[in-house]
Amino acid sequence: SLSKRSKLLRRLCRLLDMRATCVTSSLFRGGFVAAQHQGSRVTAAPRPQRRRHATRSFPFSAMSTTVDLTKDDAAQPVSVPTTTHISASQAAEIDVKLMGPEYGFTLEQLMELAGLSVAAATQRVFPVTPDTHQRILVLCGPGNNGGDGLVAARHLAHFGYESVFVCYPKRSAREPIYGKLVKQLETLEGVRFLNDAEEAEFVLDFETASIDVVIDAMFGFSFHGAPRSPFDALLHLLKHENNPPPIVSVDVPSGWDVDTGDVSGKGLRPDVLVSLTAPKLCAKTFTGKHHFVGGRFLPPKLAKEYGLLLPKFEGADQMALVEG
Repeated sequence: SLSKRSKLLRRLCRLLDMRATCVTSSLFRGGFVAAQHQGSRVTAAPRPQRRRHATRSFPFSAMSTTVDLTKDDAAQPVSVPTTTHISASQAAEIDVKLMGPEYGFTLEQLMELAGLSVAAATQRVFPVTPDTHQRILVLCGPGNNGGDGLVAARHLAHFGYESVFVCYPKRSAREPIYGKLVKQLETLEGVRFLNDAEEAEFVLDFETASIDVVIDAMFGFSFHGAPRSPFDALLHLLKHENNPPPIVSVDVPSGWDVDTGDVSGKGLRPDVLVSLTAPKLCAKTFTGKHHFVGGRFLPPKLAKEYGLLLPKFEGADQMALVEG
């Protein structure tokens, strides 16, 4: 009947009106996600932030007991005593870590930076001029210390020193790098190799007045025992009593014990010491005029691990002066 149809239409309108109201209300309360068509791309509109209900805060002490964070299961930082010098064993450990997976250095990198710092320190103390410091004698041992000397010789030649004599009587074949360093020097004008201690003796005995500086790169921190031929003869030539030219020692003066110094009294007395990475314990007895720390490659994290307090490198300097 007509009256029934009218009732049904009114009920349907009420239902539709209620649904529209709910949709409108939900749009204002919770937000919506609308698709905006841009060509073939569809971008979703951002959902509005929900309003956060205010919550009442309570004092922490009223809610829980005090937690002693020092009793946490995690390992606590270990206090490391600070130092300015390292032992031979610590120096070896640091080298291993530097060339390990955490820090990623190679022997070639460390040797290059070490030798550069030696050359820079030599140039700082004995600057090359038209009238002075033109001729340098570099004495190289068979190990890494000798490799540092070979690198230093190359840089000194590039720095403009007129003649760089290199005495390398026992050439190492342990690593390909040593042969490459020799090859690099052989290509430079002004660099002359001395085959043995006798040639070095000839240069020192008959041309001492014209040899301005001697670089001592014979033995490093891994050396133990008494020097053997031909290095014992070279040490004898450079004895303090023989009034040798100024000496720059690389890391450890030859003839010294790395931890205790010149206990035999037969070691060199260098005017300049370039400690690599950090001064070794023997450097505490060094009485020369200039002491530098060279080898600008020690990461602060590793220095902190050993509690090392080192002098500050200024600007682009490759060495830092040790005061006192």
